[in-house]
Amino acid sequence: MKDKFNFLFDGGCPLCVRETNFLKKKDLLNRINFVDINDDGYKPSMYRDISYSEAMSNLHGISENGVIIKGLDVLAYAYELIGLGWIYYPLKIKILAPVLKIFYQYWAKNRLKITGRSNIEKLCTSECKQ
Repeated sequence: MKDKFNFLFDGGCPLCVRETNFLKKKDLLNRINFVDINDDGYKPSMYRDISYSEAMSNLHGISENGVIIKGLDVLAYAYELIGLGWIYYPLKIKILAPVLKIFYQYWAKNRLKITGRSNIEKLCTSECKQ
């Protein structure tokens, strides 16, 4: 979808869904296209060929000009679009940004285990689409 920020999220992750629902409620100008990568209709070819496995490994977003954004920067961008960019202001502080991104990388790597879900290999067996 052009002219919108495509926000790829894991609809099977309770914390991801909670965050996404918050963003949806606050997206009064409808600037964000929320894309559940677990939906049967998810087609990587429509989203810069970001595979299910790749999307599960790290949060992904695609700006309206086609630039792929990853990790915490996706949330920062989405919050900026809904007028709450100040929440992610710490990412603009040079000394804090790398530390926050390390914490996010830990979360991204371990979120399936933390939320009590199958590992990526098991999920990919049933969900991955080539």
